[in-house]
Amino acid sequence: MTPVRTRVSRLPLRIRLVAGFSAATFVVLLAAGVFVYWRVDYALDRGLDTELAQASQALDPLIGTDGTVTNRSAAEATGVAWQVLASDGTVLDHGGPAGTTPMVSVRQLGRVRDSPHTYNVGDFLPAAHQPYRLRVAHAGSSPQRYLLVGVRRDHRDEALRELLVQLSLAGLGALLVTAFVGERLARAALRPVERYRRRAAAIAAGNAELRLDVPPLRDDEITRLGHTFNDMLSSLEEALDRERQFVSDASHELRTPVTLLTSRVQLALRRPRSQREHEHILTELKVDLDRLAGLAEQLLQVGRVDSGTVVGSSNLVAVIGRVINQRRLADPADAGDVSVTRPSHPLPVGVADFELERILTNLLDNAVAHGAPPFQVAADEPSPGWARMTVSDFGAGMPPALLATGTQRFARADDARPRPGAGLGLSLVDALVGQAGGELRLCHDGRHSSHGRPAPVPCAHGPEMTVTVLLPTIAEAPETPAGT
Repeated sequence: MTPVRTRVSRLPLRIRLVAGFSAATFVVLLAAGVFVYWRVDYALDRGLDTELAQASQALDPLIGTDGTVTNRSAAEATGVAWQVLASDGTVLDHGGPAGTTPMVSVRQLGRVRDSPHTYNVGDFLPAAHQPYRLRVAHAGSSPQRYLLVGVRRDHRDEALRELLVQLSLAGLGALLVTAFVGERLARAALRPVERYRRRAAAIAAGNAELRLDVPPLRDDEITRLGHTFNDMLSSLEEALDRERQFVSDASHELRTPVTLLTSRVQLALRRPRSQREHEHILTELKVDLDRLAGLAEQLLQVGRVDSGTVVGSSNLVAVIGRVINQRRLADPADAGDVSVTRPSHPLPVGVADFELERILTNLLDNAVAHGAPPFQVAADEPSPGWARMTVSDFGAGMPPALLATGTQRFARADDARPRPGAGLGLSLVDALVGQAGGELRLCHDGRHSSHGRPAPVPCAHGPEMTVTVLLPTIAEAPETPAGT
């Protein structure tokens, strides 16, 4: 950036707007003035040229072979200055105000070829004493003789000078008026911006509840900016509230295992113990540390989901088969507790493989921890454009009060607190499904709770606890092994 542009960019916006508006107005006024001056100058010169042409037609037949006029009274009757010149610039004859000194130079005579040539003699500014407009042409048929005819330009030059003064004064006045009006308009247009700036400064100083004062009956760029800024502040405030709540809940949930670990260590240090007792204490500590590590991992997963959007695609049928196959291989004894119903054709959805695996894994872990076998996993396409996955169990289900809040972080029923888990599984599933544009439903014994974008699919009815994930389908998904 050049130093001039740097200095200009540091000026207040109002001054830059007025300067730009004034510069544009100056260019328009200058162009208009030049056009008007050119048209008037052309019209005045055309009138003089007509007079010169008429005088030349009257004088040309009067020139004799020796370069002098044959009828001087007729030549003087034209009322113009005239000279008959030789090719070397010698004045052969003259009349009117013209004297014996040639009014054009030899070089200017040399420019005259087949057609007449016009010259202006005398300066326009400052005004010359004897300004003339001259017309030079060959005299008769002789190429060695030239007829020069001239008329004074006093009235023409005076009219043009007066026009210049009037255009300059009118242009200066118009420029001042437009600069004043532009400054008023810029000040009025930027007044809401300055008001928004002061309010934003107050918000930044700590008054987070404040919002910009946006006129309700206006719809222009400034008011739309105000509405957008208010929406952004509301979103930021909601995000901060969620973060504060998350930190508070996480601190509360982490306090219990950390306190339990501290108590176990302090109890172990009270008296000397045998190697076997130390091994037993270490085993208990490992269980507590595993739970603490699992809670920390869930917190990290929730944080990662909150910081981005779900991208990618996968085949719902293939992912279900792979997850169930992995669980059966990891725990063959309970393999018969899970039944799977899925179509033979793929169901492509707009969720990445690993995100869809996490959704199904969390739902199965919840069912195993809080429900009772048999567990049922099903997938189908209940409506065009939608894929459905359900995970059901035949346990006690969720209490009615917990159905609506079950997807909140650390939400757990009272009887579920002694069991493993931190109440983050459904929260993570809800976040992933919501970011994919889907819907999560919790249904038990005829009661339902919906979260996310509603899908045109009826709810599940039955005594079992059913968690339904509805995801929009896409055109196609990458091929993945379906498992067994």
